[in-house]
Amino acid sequence: MTDDYKSKKVISIGVVKELTGLSERQIRYNEERKLIFPERTENGTRKYSFSDVETLVKIAEKREEGVQSYEISQDMKKERAKREGESQMRRKMIRGQLNAHFRMKS
Repeated sequence: MTDDYKSKKVISIGVVKELTGLSERQIRYNEERKLIFPERTENGTRKYSFSDVETLVKIAEKREEGVQSYEISQDMKKERAKREGESQMRRKMIRGQLNAHFRMKS
């Protein structure tokens, strides 16, 4: 089983409140600051993923340590860029391995 379940946006804000201990206002504030990105249903209800919940907990911990939301945002951008770079490198390696494999068969 993969971590795909972590990315599915299926959790309501009420459940997120219970899981994180945050208020709706705090959760929405993190969305406004572009720290999390819930999906919206047709009627506008926010839906969060388990990854969003984990992110909210990490943000809350950093806020308790006195870290400002701008700093958190910058750190998160760096983390995303690092993950994207690693993902691109993996794709290039796989592509190279596939090319080498098929060249040998030709």
